[in-house]
Order: sequence, then structure tokens, then C-alpha cells
Amino acid sequence: MDESKPFLILQLRPEDDTSDSEYQAILKYGGLDASSTRRIRIEKTGIPEISLDDYCAVIVGGSPFDISTPQDKKSAIQIKIESDFVRLFDQIVPRDIPFLGACSGCGLLGSYLETSISTRYSEPVGGAVVALTEAARKDPLLHDFPDQIDVLLGHKEACDVTPDNATLLLTGEACPVQMFRVGENVYATQFHPEGDAEGFSLRVHAYKNHGYFAPEEVDNLIATLTREDTPYARQILKRFVERYCRSQD
Repeated sequence: MDESKPFLILQLRPEDDTSDSEYQAILKYGGLDASSTRRIRIEKTGIPEISLDDYCAVIVGGSPFDISTPQDKKSAIQIKIESDFVRLFDQIVPRDIPFLGACSGCGLLGSYLETSISTRYSEPVGGAVVALTEAARKDPLLHDFPDQIDVLLGHKEACDVTPDNATLLLTGEACPVQMFRVGENVYATQFHPEGDAEGFSLRVHAYKNHGYFAPEEVDNLIATLTREDTPYARQILKRFVERYCRSQD
């Protein structure tokens, strides 16, 4: 296996502790070490000029930004980041470059693909059950999974429908578009495949005033999170890493 090219990990979280926790979870559950990644925090300056030929795959994490926020209410850095992702997806989607976007990464990809993003299918912070579609049974990241798996999530917005020319892989009762694929190598999940109780508890404290839940719910949420386990969701991340942990010549 040729591991000469690192994974590019783009993070949007403005807090050092939540960003570091997310990065460590990606390493842990992806089976990666820091030397096999290039981590860029883009929440202050946006995405720099980069050549995707230098990387084997791209992973994008979550953020407190909402795409469905009216344009005149968005900060300058959010507008820049969204524009930068259009530039990035202009390379990724036509070339089918391996990509995995979680939560915000899902919304950014869905928006690029001109799918409506709204608060219609928001879900509270915590565990949820999602179901495999028929197409998922043939997907290399999901084959041989059970019919339903547990995931960790929490989002104020989501794709209203599956993007045109995309394949729906996981769906839920409260939020129909939970995971989709574009081409053969471009993936997005509405949930957090790197999520665990420790990381989510940290995020609960960080985002208690961001409208995901009432601040007085913090203690109950954390108690509930400690009982959640999502091994198949984390397996998605590990399989993604294993599949693309090679040079893309």
C-alpha cells in the first residue's frame, strides 16, 4: 500500500478544544496518525490555495455555521468559506476525488449540488437510528452492515432532498438524507462518523447558546450521550480511510 500522500483534513470549528477533539477523533476512529494527515483550520482565513493532487483524500468536519442563514446575516468569514468550498468542489466533483464531509461538510456539498438546505429536517443533539438503502448494500463503505445503525448527530439544517445525480445511502425518519454519494468517491454524512460521547459532550458545552438545544438541557444531554455507542458509524470513517489510504496517481 502506497501511503505517500496524506489525508487533507479541513476544520471549521472556531474553538480550539472542540477542533482539537474532532481532529483527534478523526485520527482515532480513522486509524490515522498525525504524520499521515495535513490539518488546516479554515475558520479564520478560509481555504488556502492547494493542489488536491498532493492528497489521497479530503475529510471535512462540522461547524456552527448554517448555510440556510440569510446571506445578509452571515459573517464575512462564513461567506468566504462557502465561496472557497465552491472552488474546492469544482475540482473534487468533476474529478471524483475522494471526499468525506460530515454535517457541515454534507451541507456544503449539498448546497454546491444545488439542493435546498433548510431547517425542515433539523434533529436534536444525541443518538439516532438510520437505515440502509438498497444501494448502500453494494457500497464499499457500508456493505455487510445491518439494516439499521446508530449514529450521533445534532443539526439545525439538512438537505431537503437527495441531490440530483447522487445516490442516497442512509436515511432516517426525522431526516431523510443522512448519507449520500456522488460518483464513486465523494461522500457526505449528516451525522458525525467520528462522534463519540466524550467529543459530543465537549461540543454540548461549547454550543449550548447556539440554538441546538436549551442551555438548561446540558446535563441531561451529556448523561444521555454517555449511553450512546455508534460502532458502525465509526466504521464508515475507518473504511473510508482504508479505501483511500494510497496515492491517487
